[in-house]
Amino acid sequence: MVRRQVQGRGVCDPRVLAAMRSVPRHRFVSWTLAGDAYEDHPLPISAGQTISQPYIVALMAEAAAVGPDDRVLEVGTGSGYGAAVLAELAVSVVSVERHRKLADSAARVLSELEYANATVVCGDGSQGHPPGAPYDAVVVTAAASSIPPALIDQLAEGGRLVIPVGPPSLSQNLTLITRMGDETTSKPFCPVRFVPLVDES
Repeated sequence: MVRRQVQGRGVCDPRVLAAMRSVPRHRFVSWTLAGDAYEDHPLPISAGQTISQPYIVALMAEAAAVGPDDRVLEVGTGSGYGAAVLAELAVSVVSVERHRKLADSAARVLSELEYANATVVCGDGSQGHPPGAPYDAVVVTAAASSIPPALIDQLAEGGRLVIPVGPPSLSQNLTLITRMGDETTSKPFCPVRFVPLVDES
């Protein structure tokens, strides 16, 4: 999977490639879909959500430039697979999921796989998770029509936010936002399709 579908499509960060090799993706899907777990496409999970294709998970992790001492916020835990990849890269990961069933399931699998540095929180991801801020990187796995201000506010100096931006009914642009002081830069770099980010505020 990593050689053909991730590295073969341009992801080259050696730490990201190692993380993708380390995480057992089949543990994050139902047993009926385990045979498809290492194919490069999304798979359905509970609550009408999906587990993202491996290439996109790797691409977002590489874009976020997660270092070994970084504190990371993930918005949209889903199955927990992305949180596991990020936990391989960072000192700590907080992942926010609005669906209680998904949050509980992801937390259980992450615990079984001994990702002690990954914490799952049930809540409104558009508001981030202020108790853990500031974050060196924020990775959002749902599409936002505009960038939630709370996520910018919770970025550390030099922090990176990777988020799909665009209308939820159409394709979006995966976008890298970097914070420098009170200013941010924005760079779209890949067309994607994600489920919408729900703002419950």
